[in-house]
Amino acid sequence: MQLKEKLKNNLLTIGSWITIPHPSIVEIMATANFEWLCIDMEHTAIDLTQAQILISTIQANRMKALVRVSKNEEVIIKRVLDIGADGVIVPMINSADDAKKAIDFTKYPPIGKRGVGLYRASKYGTAFDEYKEFVEKELVIIAQIEHIEAVENIEDIITTDGIDGTIIGPYDLSASMGYAGEFERDDVKEAIKKVELACKKHNKPYGFHVISSEPKELQKKIDEGCTFLAYSLDFFFLGDSARDGMKKIRNGELKMEN
Repeated sequence: MQLKEKLKNNLLTIGSWITIPHPSIVEIMATANFEWLCIDMEHTAIDLTQAQILISTIQANRMKALVRVSKNEEVIIKRVLDIGADGVIVPMINSADDAKKAIDFTKYPPIGKRGVGLYRASKYGTAFDEYKEFVEKELVIIAQIEHIEAVENIEDIITTDGIDGTIIGPYDLSASMGYAGEFERDDVKEAIKKVELACKKHNKPYGFHVISSEPKELQKKIDEGCTFLAYSLDFFFLGDSARDGMKKIRNGELKMEN
């Protein structure tokens, strides 16, 4: 089943985040059987040339390639789609107007206002009709909910025609409330709960980026009813494993286990 179809039917789908611009990272992550990987172009040094290579590698490994663009802006969205992304995660969608702008930048007329460019996505102009159909039927648009203003407008955002799902960015959401990274505060939890309840009310995908690489943290979100889940990111998987192993060795924990 295609990712867009899973989102439409509010079925669980799990992906992860790419911040290190090397195809080997994608190939390694592919062995974990993620359904999609998101290339982060907002908070990393990944450029468009590197993104195109990563997109190609993700798709060659039978996963969907999403890109978290740097902002809700016409040119960057158009360019990542023209290089072949299967969808975009758009940051700081705080209102229905923001959501409509993202759709305009993503869809061709008459639905949107996206300019036509013949590049990789349309097989360099040889398959534009097929690509138009792909944009209509399979391209994914995810609204990132990462500001308290978005929480206040959540029902308007998720009911905007063309938005396939949402994903909460917990760091920025808590920061917008004045408590960056303090996820356990009651008011931050209350804001997240409001998004959860709105998504469930309208039967829309409730998404969350679980930063921790601890599987129990992901399971908690599955139990809450999250259906569009980003599980950690490449450098946390690498770093957490290395740190945990070395901590056990230096503390003599492995000897105690024997």
